[in-house]
Order: sequence, then C-alpha cells, then structure tokens
Amino acid sequence: MKLSAEEIINILQNIGSDSFTSKSILVTGGAGFLGSWLCDVFSKNNADITCLDNLSTGLLSNIEHLKTSQKFAFVNSNVDDPIKTSKKFDIIIHMASRPSPDDYVKFPVSTLNANSKGTYNILELARKFDSTVLFASTSEVYGDSQIIPTPETYWGNVNPIGIRSCYDEGKRFSESLLMAYNRQYGVDTRIVRIFNTYGPRIRADGAYGRALPRFILQALKNEKITIHGDGLQTRSFCYVTDTVEAILKCVLNKKTTTPINVGNQQEITIIDLAKQIVAKCNSKSQIIHLRRPPDDPQRRCPDITLANTVLNWKPQITLEHGLEKTITWFKNRI
Repeated sequence: MKLSAEEIINILQNIGSDSFTSKSILVTGGAGFLGSWLCDVFSKNNADITCLDNLSTGLLSNIEHLKTSQKFAFVNSNVDDPIKTSKKFDIIIHMASRPSPDDYVKFPVSTLNANSKGTYNILELARKFDSTVLFASTSEVYGDSQIIPTPETYWGNVNPIGIRSCYDEGKRFSESLLMAYNRQYGVDTRIVRIFNTYGPRIRADGAYGRALPRFILQALKNEKITIHGDGLQTRSFCYVTDTVEAILKCVLNKKTTTPINVGNQQEITIIDLAKQIVAKCNSKSQIIHLRRPPDDPQRRCPDITLANTVLNWKPQITLEHGLEKTITWFKNRI
C-alpha cells in the first residue's frame, strides 16, 4: 500500500530534505501504521533501514513496496526476544507495541513484554552502538487526566492494576527505563507522547480498529456506528503526517531528553466525530451505544506548548481535511 509521494516529500521538506541520508536506522514495529510511514520517509531520504516486526498488528502490505530496495531489510521477530545483530545503528525508533485497547486487553502479557523486555533490548543495543533512541510513548500515560489540556509535567491518573494497565504502565515503565539509561549510561534518548493519530494505513478491522477508522468503515458500509458509552467523552485527533513530522523533528533535536506531547489540540466528543463521519460519507448508518469499557478516559487533549517551543512544531492538517483524506483512502480500498 504505497502512500502519497507528495505527503512524503512535504514531510522531508519540513524537516530537512537530507536529514537522514545514509543513516543506518532500526524501526521496531516498522510494518505498523506509524512505523511504516517512518520507513517510507527514511527510504525516500536514502537511509539504510531495518524494519523489525512480528506482524501481530503490522501488515506486510505496508512495507511490500520497500522490500525491493537494497537499503531495506525486514526482520520478522519479537522485540522482546534477544536482538542478535552486529550491524551498527545510528538511530533506533522503538514503535513496537499493540496500540489498540480492544487488542492489548486480550494480550496483556505480550503488551507488557514489548514495553519492558523490548525496551530493555533496544536500550542495550543503543548503549552498545552509541545510537540515538526515540521511544513512542502515549497519552495513555496520563490515564484519566484531571488537567486539560494536559502538559508533560502532569504525572498521571492511572489505575495500575486495571484492564488497560498493561499498556499504560508498560509505557510508563519504558519512559522510566529510557531516563535511567540516559542518566546512568549517557544514552541519547527521546520520548514522544503520541495522542490519537489517524490517516492512511490505520487499521479498522477487528480488535485493531480504534474509534475513528472503525466509524469510517462502518459509515462507508452503511453499518451501525458503534459508540462506547454516551459518546460525550472527548479525544483530539492528529493527522498522520503531522505526527510523523513531529517524531522526526524530535529525533533530530538535541535540546531535550524529557517527554514531549505530540497531538492536535482540536478536542471533539466521540458522538460529534461519528456524526461528522456519517455526513462526510453520505452514509445511512445509525448510531448505537454499547457498554463503555472500564478506565476509559473522559477527556483527552494535549498541551503542545513544549513541542511548539522546542521542535518548532504544531499540526497543520485540520480534522475536517484529515477526515476527507482518510475517508478517500478507505473508499479506494473497499
């Protein structure tokens, strides 16, 4: 599934067209949604890429077009298994993890392993090769935040033994481990706390389908739109090119090792999101309400002051425009 060449080129122009040329880069979870976007940008920048993925949620179709390149290698492996390689990586981007609540609550142990053993393996590799490491953390580290918009200084309101804790606490542990390696061993680390991201390649099927892509698929098929709870809970959705640009700017930035929020401050209720999608798809779908899962946060919206100040970054794509691009992508694949 090739991406828009124009979008890839725009990202490179915004971060510096030769920023990653000839760099050796490892992307864990590289066949996933965000990971495969990063692999495409690196490939366009003539980097030497190793994509490590066990395909538990990633798709070979996301990277199939890259496998013909001599500068791209795919390794089918778990990140929490020992990584045996003599290849030196300049940059390691650790994206590997189950990202969907419906999915990770079914596989809590493997989710925790990816964000504990997996992170340890990556950091040991970085320590050995003096690599820069970027860790894809999440807004879930804040839990049901009591401060909106939520700044990086907020320590979180998380249930440590709840149904979502395998993901929330796994990510929080990984952040702690990165900071420990930075302080004790001088490993060059970066942490981005990614808020809800959407766009081409996001999965809408089965347990992988998060709210926004699930709504799009249901609307295009004129199926019932399934909302958990009353739909008054809010989220903030960032289009994928904006998120990828922020990640890459963070990799290149030398000013901070502390976490940086990456997301869009345009907050919307889930029910209003569903109504927008139904309208944009000219759908006949009806909205129905299902039981809301435990520990589902009521509001989610980032404070992106730090990203704006340190990375000179803020989202460029509005939700309306991003939805149109994403709906078109889904239409072309149904």
